[in-house]
Amino acid sequence: MKAAIIHAALDLRVSETGEQDPGPGEVEVRIRAGGICGSDLHYYQHGGFGTIRVREPIIPGHEIAGTVSRVGPGVTAVAVGDAVAVNPSRPCNHCRFCLAGQPRHCLDMRFMGSAMRMPHVQGGFRERLVCSEAQAIKLPPGLSIQHAAFAEPLAVCLHGATQAGPLLGSRVLVTGTGPIGALSILVARQAGAREIVATDLADAPLAIARGLGADHTVNMRADPTGLDRFHADKGYFDVVFEASGSGAALAAAIPAVRPGAVIVQLGIGGEVAIPLNVLVAKEIQLRGSFRFDQEFAWAVEMLGRGAFDVAPLLTEIVPLDEAVRAFELAGDRSRAMKVQLAI
Repeated sequence: MKAAIIHAALDLRVSETGEQDPGPGEVEVRIRAGGICGSDLHYYQHGGFGTIRVREPIIPGHEIAGTVSRVGPGVTAVAVGDAVAVNPSRPCNHCRFCLAGQPRHCLDMRFMGSAMRMPHVQGGFRERLVCSEAQAIKLPPGLSIQHAAFAEPLAVCLHGATQAGPLLGSRVLVTGTGPIGALSILVARQAGAREIVATDLADAPLAIARGLGADHTVNMRADPTGLDRFHADKGYFDVVFEASGSGAALAAAIPAVRPGAVIVQLGIGGEVAIPLNVLVAKEIQLRGSFRFDQEFAWAVEMLGRGAFDVAPLLTEIVPLDEAVRAFELAGDRSRAMKVQLAI
């Protein structure tokens, strides 16, 4: 079968790769759509991020959906022909975090398209893959394969919202309006936020943010003091979703939040200097948010009933054979929000 395989930075090839048969409790999924994520781009553009490096050829991709093509013995939840979104998380289900209801922190997690482990865990940008029955979430009637491939990033944002706490009536700041920031705007609006302000360094994603429901947007490159008006009286925002992974974005948000505010860190970056005196004096809660658990199934269900319109985020669907072009497009924020591979 064909797959998009990253061998090193800027070395992506569409070539043949092996396949496997589904075992007991497993299903084979014929992948139809796969969204290119920021981590996929880091593997392609830089050969990894931080200490995580591509050390052997890896198939990227974890925002995937398709149809069940084969089932192994004992599978009952799905059948051949069912359309499914594939949850890329495969926890061990027996370590202390899994048993405590926190499988996202599994000590033996196998997350699709990840170079954290060696050998790497191969991802979904291939024609067929085998996953556990629990990972194949059947799509509600009417939900397209392409929109179902948004379930994974939407689940990230839903988990971020659970970390933030109640959003009804809150003033929300979203820093970074790539796909995660954009989906966070949709989630915050659905959860009852009364005002949403979004920041970025580029006009194109901010235009999409306004279309998704942001009340105001600020281009921090063009207007570095654009958040200063929110500093008065110890700050304005109740909740921040920091989706850029930028230390500068976090630093700019802190003076704009009120005492007792919650900052949810969604973006992953490097080492960042934090003004601890301000965090202490304003009793700001800085909370990490990592992947998701039950939120993946929530995302599929909510997409199925039309709670979120993700169509404005889908820039282009590119054939697998043109994967290099797809990755180049996905890396250009002036032209693309979310690029998917048609596999």
